Amino acid sequence: MTKSGFRADKDNGWILLCRALFYPITAALGRRKFVGQQELRIPSGVLVVANHISHLDPVYDAVYVRKAGRWPHFMAKSSLFSKPIAGTVLRGTHQIPVERAAGGAGQLSLAAATAALAAGQVVVIYPEGTITRDPGRWPMKPKAGAAVLALSGDFPVIPLVNWGAHEVFVPYVKKGQFKPLPRKDVRVIAGPPIDLSAYRSQPIDARAIRDVSLLIMSAVRDLLAEVRGEVPPTTFFVQRKTADGDNLGLSESADTDDPGSSSPEGTAEDGSGAPS
Repeated sequence: MTKSGFRADKDNGWILLCRALFYPITAALGRRKFVGQQELRIPSGVLVVANHISHLDPVYDAVYVRKAGRWPHFMAKSSLFSKPIAGTVLRGTHQIPVERAAGGAGQLSLAAATAALAAGQVVVIYPEGTITRDPGRWPMKPKAGAAVLALSGDFPVIPLVNWGAHEVFVPYVKKGQFKPLPRKDVRVIAGPPIDLSAYRSQPIDARAIRDVSLLIMSAVRDLLAEVRGEVPPTTFFVQRKTADGDNLGLSESADTDDPGSSSPEGTAEDGSGAPS
């Protein structure tokens, strides 16, 4: 169902190239199961907030959004834009470079994403900032960038769930990452807009950003629980590193005071937050 006034985003040459590559690749790697695309078919900007379970998520998410008639603008690691081929494609498809360092550079990325939303475009962000380290593959504690974007204007914030891509390309293992056979279902599901009405007219301070960060990640987690048919955890996994650089997992309750850095680290783990 298409909402009144909606018109599909137009392709350019680079977008047509990405479609020619990614449509058949995603169909070959897994059985695409796309649900809820009507949530994106609206005549306004949309902020899509997604969980992150595999390096393949951005590719499937890009196809999902394009098949809904929209073109996704991912927040992609800025270093990719300096690469000869990837950088050309990223610029040609109007992706948003993100400086991982906090400070003024990060604010420029947020400003670019806010401008894209104000212009009626679709912006996709992974609030965790990396592929989940949660042992059960549930969403981790979010960073604050998604909440800052969500509160920057009055547009829908749509939760998006990825499930299945982690079985095709397994993250965090050195051998046997790629397992396309036997073919598996790769599900991408959008839910209804997250209700942020209680925060729209309030001052945007640290508490509001914390609350909205957790509200967004909780909505994604709960939608994932529906897709998986499981009871979700009541805490968010937190990735910590020891002095030796080893990953240490902790769990924090959803009412934790610190939602994470305000820099927009909503890119994919490998920086491939855009179709490149």
